[in-house]
Amino acid sequence: MEIHVRPSSSGTAVGGEYDGVLVVRVIEPADSGRATEAALRAVAKAVAVPHRSVRLVRGATSRRKLIEIEVSQQEARTVNTALQRLRGHGGG
Repeated sequence: MEIHVRPSSSGTAVGGEYDGVLVVRVIEPADSGRATEAALRAVAKAVAVPHRSVRLVRGATSRRKLIEIEVSQQEARTVNTALQRLRGHGGG
């Protein structure tokens, strides 16, 4: 899935959409991958999976990133529902 990272925000939050993708706001600056790592941790926390389950696929130096969330088949529905809610689409 794709995310749009907003570094140097006033707080860390996952939610809403920008240009059709999930927005992830992080306090960390876009410096030496700090914002990217913070965004991956924030997404993991928001969908209740371990940080190691979320990995960057593409976009290390871009605000728009492609990430992968590795979960079991049983967890997939819950994670997809959570992502829909975070994007503001309700879900369920």
